Amino acid sequence: MSNQVEEFNEYRQKMNDKILADNNKIIKRIFNLDTNAFASGALDVKTKELLGLVASTVLRCDDCVKYHLETCFKEGITKEETMEALSIATLVGGTIVIPHLRRAYEFWEELEKAGSSI
Repeated sequence: MSNQVEEFNEYRQKMNDKILADNNKIIKRIFNLDTNAFASGALDVKTKELLGLVASTVLRCDDCVKYHLETCFKEGITKEETMEALSIATLVGGTIVIPHLRRAYEFWEELEKAGSSI
């Protein structure tokens, strides 16, 4: 697994574990709601992940963008589909999201390098 992908996942897991260990009912419910919101329903998981990717890009949340990129990759969403979603995010968000687009593209490349080891 690439260093960037591995570092992101290790940090995310470590901090999520610490946050959830505090046993805050509101935080736990928000985490659970987030998990359940992206489960298959009227929309399939791939569609929801692409929607999450677009929203996260427009909101300029690099951690969220990385999370959705990795999930898209694991769900078998193609680079072409992912980049088209990111193009919509850039259109909606405007040029201010271009730095986030750059980092998203770089992270996707890292996911491709890591391949099946993620």
